[in-house]
Amino acid sequence: MSATSTASSFFRRSMLASLKHRWPRRAPCSFCPTANITAYHDSIMNPDYNVEFFRNFMLVMNALDNRAARNHVNRMCLAADIPLIESGTAGYLGQVTVIKKGMTECYECQPKPTQKTFPGCTIRNTPSEPIHCIVWAKYLFNQLFGEEDADQEVSPDTADPEASWNPEDTAARATASEKDGDIKRVSTKEWARSTGYDPVKLFNKLFKDDIMYLLTMDKLWKKRKAPLPLDWQQLENSAYPQEESVGSGLKDQQVLGVWALCQLFQHSVETLRSQLQEKGEGAELVWDKDDPPAMDFVTAAANLRMHIFSMNMKSPFDVKSMAGNIIPAIATTNAVIAGLIVLEGLKILSGELESCRTIFLNKCPNLRKKLLVPCVLDPPSVNCYVCASKPEVTVKLNVHKTMVLSLQDRILKERFGMVAPDVQIEDGKGTILISSEEGETETNNSKFLADFGIRNGSRLQVDDFLQDYTLLVNVLHTEELERDVEFEVVGEAPDKAPPPQTNQEDVNSITNGNKDSAQPSTSSKAPAQDDDVMIVDSDEEEGASSSSAAAAAAATSGTKRKHSDAETGETSTKRPRTVQSSEAAAPTENDDDDDIIALD
Repeated sequence: MSATSTASSFFRRSMLASLKHRWPRRAPCSFCPTANITAYHDSIMNPDYNVEFFRNFMLVMNALDNRAARNHVNRMCLAADIPLIESGTAGYLGQVTVIKKGMTECYECQPKPTQKTFPGCTIRNTPSEPIHCIVWAKYLFNQLFGEEDADQEVSPDTADPEASWNPEDTAARATASEKDGDIKRVSTKEWARSTGYDPVKLFNKLFKDDIMYLLTMDKLWKKRKAPLPLDWQQLENSAYPQEESVGSGLKDQQVLGVWALCQLFQHSVETLRSQLQEKGEGAELVWDKDDPPAMDFVTAAANLRMHIFSMNMKSPFDVKSMAGNIIPAIATTNAVIAGLIVLEGLKILSGELESCRTIFLNKCPNLRKKLLVPCVLDPPSVNCYVCASKPEVTVKLNVHKTMVLSLQDRILKERFGMVAPDVQIEDGKGTILISSEEGETETNNSKFLADFGIRNGSRLQVDDFLQDYTLLVNVLHTEELERDVEFEVVGEAPDKAPPPQTNQEDVNSITNGNKDSAQPSTSSKAPAQDDDVMIVDSDEEEGASSSSAAAAAAATSGTKRKHSDAETGETSTKRPRTVQSSEAAAPTENDDDDDIIALD
């Protein structure tokens, strides 16, 4: 009851424009005034929420929306030896599972595929898919109204290697100066400010002048269809104003015509300009999928670019799903999953951990007429680099090209989810490569790993004291990595499904179960005190991640599904298990190729 009411409250008009973390507290307190619930609005990564903080609780219930936060909470609960209930939803699909140190798989036992990325020259010069145009439009928003990032430049890339037949020509383009006839580059934001954010001038610059400049790189269009520039004045005087939206149903599910997109672009730029002026000099806007002007801007800019590059345009609903990294939330699904979280929590509080289950919610009933499919919990993976007794991993990289800063940010923080890593080289001298203490090793950041004697076979001991986590990294030097790939984690192949195995429990009791998967709990009955509830609302929405709700449809096809990121459209590589063929297959939500779908 309480879980259902709390989940449903997020879909009421009364919660709009208010902080999200207040509602899970307010809903249960409204019908149980004696409940003692404290709500925090903060990042769960804050050092204040250390291992001792987590030990204050008898269990943790996760409803986070990005992988980084989930990885962190998983490690904190393992370090504190506190049961964690993971959950996630994706449209009509959902999942709940329980994680207990030494008894079950942790959230990171199964590798998850890396989010798809796109080369900058593809985004700027030769988009071939709608997602390329949507990413470009989000970059454009930041270039015009937000924090500028050199890696998110939207102007044509003159150094695109495809634009020339030989390296010398490419280098000449990249280093061209005013003497060579090139115009000195001014940042997109500076130019926009100089025009007063005039929508028509912006339109002609982005969709006419830049496209015409792209056409001068004739080598790009030898085997591609050339883009078609758009001119505001010509569109205004043409037949485009008589265009109608394409499609039926709700307004946001209709594909707008070209002139309607022009008007949407104009209106959104004017609104965003006003917001920027209200904030004052030097202010910046942050793109938010739930901010109508920001969403309108991305919808218009992305679709206009799709039209220019001869792609089928997308409805506002589709653009939001891709740009906002979301699968649209469904109140009923969230309510069901919230209720299941509570039921699993009651088992834990009653000291019945051995009876906990992973439960999948399907979109359609299977042939047994069941929407909910329970599975026994799997034991920890002996190869997990988080919950194994001695976590160890091998990373393949080029020690002559990988900088210390890349090791810290791209590998340890982004790939392995650490917050404040300390790195020591096992070279007999205890050389400190990276320190979490500010200023101690910053001079190392711009140096290559080889500069510190790191070579093939070197070992790095990495500690994150906040997470109480130690990882041994074996360095495997190679000069044969694919283009644009900085490193590889050896032994992982998340995009390839392993061969099936036939272990299964009696399907009359639990579908898709493995009788060897769960061991009896050794924990004693939970004490009755300290039953306060803490809710943390994380501000970090980078694309991150959720439990494997996106994989839930697989249960009806007889394949066991394990942890994946429903909010990023990422599925795990857990070995599928064969069960009775009478299980009916349910279609997967948003099973397209954008790989950055996530749930809010």
